[in-house]
Amino acid sequence: MNFQSKLPDVGTTIFTIMSQLATDHKAINLGQGFPDFNPDTELLDHVANAMHQGHNQYPPMAGVVALREAISSKVQALYGHHYDSGTEITVTSGATEGLMASILAFVRSGDEVVLLEPFFDSYIPAIHLAGGVPVPVPLTPPTDQYPLYRIDWQRVRDAINSKTRMLIINFPHNPTGINLQESDLDALEKIVDETGILILSDEVYEHIVFDDKQHQSLARRPKLAAHAVVISSFGKTYNATGWKIGYCCAPAALSAEIRKVHQFVVFTVPSPMQVGLAAYMQNPKPYLGLSAFYQQKRDKLFKGLKKTRLVPMPSQGTFFLLADYRAISDLPESEFARWLTTEHGVGVIPVSAFYQNPAAPQSNHGFVRFCFAKRDETLDAAIERLARV
Repeated sequence: MNFQSKLPDVGTTIFTIMSQLATDHKAINLGQGFPDFNPDTELLDHVANAMHQGHNQYPPMAGVVALREAISSKVQALYGHHYDSGTEITVTSGATEGLMASILAFVRSGDEVVLLEPFFDSYIPAIHLAGGVPVPVPLTPPTDQYPLYRIDWQRVRDAINSKTRMLIINFPHNPTGINLQESDLDALEKIVDETGILILSDEVYEHIVFDDKQHQSLARRPKLAAHAVVISSFGKTYNATGWKIGYCCAPAALSAEIRKVHQFVVFTVPSPMQVGLAAYMQNPKPYLGLSAFYQQKRDKLFKGLKKTRLVPMPSQGTFFLLADYRAISDLPESEFARWLTTEHGVGVIPVSAFYQNPAAPQSNHGFVRFCFAKRDETLDAAIERLARV
């Protein structure tokens, strides 16, 4: 049978490849972004109770009412913006489905979508499936004088034209670990004023922000909230990535369009997890304490890497940090990541994998990504191996 692929450039993801490589070589996997520990037993008990109480059939398409109400209350308390739980919050099959449903809902054939590069790997396939054209705007790479990636908002503004339908942002940022500042929200407001652009804001790491800083959600600014779809993830917040439950917050008119796609992609997501999450969210301490929990792990990995030939970069948020390996090798990032995994037993992800053209010289700056959402003994064992590199 002859057919033409709708995603001819898509193969097995780098995360799957590197995780399999780590398994094959008995390497410690600090590549793929998931914890190697269980969620809180209290949350597990809530989900088990929900199953025993009969919450095992289809829930409402947009999500269990109690969960949407809990999301609304949390966002109001943290960011000061009220989303109506009935019309403006949709529970999705992970943030990934929320992103896909949002892009399919608003991007039409020929529309351009501006996104900051490096970026999470699901964005471009979703844009292509919608018939859109991705327009990457590169972040400014770190220098000796400024050891973080930076956003050039003027380059973002210059990329927006009459064909542009959407701007996708992701903060705290995967893979670089940078976060937005108040000045960045000011810049975004100016862009919205000038262009009326729709913003898709991937905020799955909203509760993992370090050094006593605040997460600068777009929901903090009424003007931005009115032009944005804000997406988050229970998997990241509650260490349950395998449950694949996330949500979209957006004005009612935008939410209605997202739900049209959502109902025909998955219709809804598992009932007992939603009911359990709604009960667990009544206590805000787990998500309010998540930054401190992960900051300890960030600091452990950062200090450990300082004792190796790798040069760790500061991480302002997420459960990732980058390290510069140029004192060790001049290999391209993908080759170095494979070498480190197979020869030294520590799996990592090349940052070039987050660029549209991973093999291009401008996509290779000599950095790999480490995930520190791991048990302390896992991090200690990895640091011990890396010290011998």
